[in-house]
Amino acid sequence: MTNEINRRTIETRRGPMSWFETGAGWPLVLLHGFPLTAEMWRGQLERAPADWRFIAPELSSALPADGVRTIDDYASDVASLLDALMIDDAVIGGLSMGGYVTFALFRQAPSLFSGMILADTRPQADTEAARIARMRMRELLTHDGVKAVADDMIPKLLSDRTMREQPDVAGRVRAIVEMNPPRAVDAALDAMMRRPDSTPDLPHISCATLVIVGEEDAVTPVAEADAMHRAIERSALVTLPRAGHLSNLEQPEAFSRALADFLLAHL
Repeated sequence: MTNEINRRTIETRRGPMSWFETGAGWPLVLLHGFPLTAEMWRGQLERAPADWRFIAPELSSALPADGVRTIDDYASDVASLLDALMIDDAVIGGLSMGGYVTFALFRQAPSLFSGMILADTRPQADTEAARIARMRMRELLTHDGVKAVADDMIPKLLSDRTMREQPDVAGRVRAIVEMNPPRAVDAALDAMMRRPDSTPDLPHISCATLVIVGEEDAVTPVAEADAMHRAIERSALVTLPRAGHLSNLEQPEAFSRALADFLLAHL
């Protein structure tokens, strides 16, 4: 039996925020990756353990119609959502871009964190080559739309094994990506390419932390996850076999089991 998942919207001090939610009890906040939406966390919401309230914010829901967007802005939106929900502290984490937002939120409000999840992400800022690649993707988006971004990204986000053996996963990722309006994709690209280096913050993370990575992740490889784990004192590292960069979608049961084991053991 899977959990009932509800989509909700609330007015916050930074504008309307939407999120998926299931369960009741201790809060866990899951922040989605790029170029996806909160829909990517459905597999984990369905498997949320008893006594936990899983919340998956839609990071673009408070996005203004125009203007520059930063990773700090996304983090402030999440903080305003938690404030509106009267949540004083939670286990907070994300995958890929969701991890970048997690680092920014930790800098803004470390007291919000009773635990942290860092999945298939890295603390470093973009290299010059990565920034150039994001600028090219913004051009691709402008000329050919979100579908072209999906065409470009999916082979990088999923492992070769997943592409061969689980074509349904690739189809689901495509459907989630193509739900995104162009403005949301462009704003996220701009924010990621200008994000700061979070490496100096790692030794200051004192809450229990789960670092999780797909064994076949080519975007943020296992070696980078291991280095991040070694820099965070109270962290545990889990490597998921048969998974690439979107490990929670490629191996949802294994990801959810690692998450539940961490919550039980450390919190």
